[in-house]
Amino acid sequence: MPKLHVKKGDLVKVIAGKDKGREGRIIAAYPREDRVVVEGVNLIKKHSKVTHQGPRGAKEGGVQTMEAPIHVSNVKKLKDEDKPKEKPAKKADAKSDEAGETGEDN
Repeated sequence: MPKLHVKKGDLVKVIAGKDKGREGRIIAAYPREDRVVVEGVNLIKKHSKVTHQGPRGAKEGGVQTMEAPIHVSNVKKLKDEDKPKEKPAKKADAKSDEAGETGEDN
């Protein structure tokens, strides 16, 4: 079985195709087909009929939007540090807060 450079849960960026530049986490990996499913990327609409078969009874029909697999060569693995996220307060800000607290006591 071929080995992929990414795995489920990795943060990736799409580097080719219609969704070039988008980022997301890998939902599923299919190493035999060299494909991965990335959340929010390569969205397709799937139409389904109403059916009354199966153990649960009636299945709803309609249009569902879901992610389709893309080739693994079209994604680039990102480090979690590359993703901009909320940063904790800097030490300088904390010192100014402490100084403000002492100023309030006066």
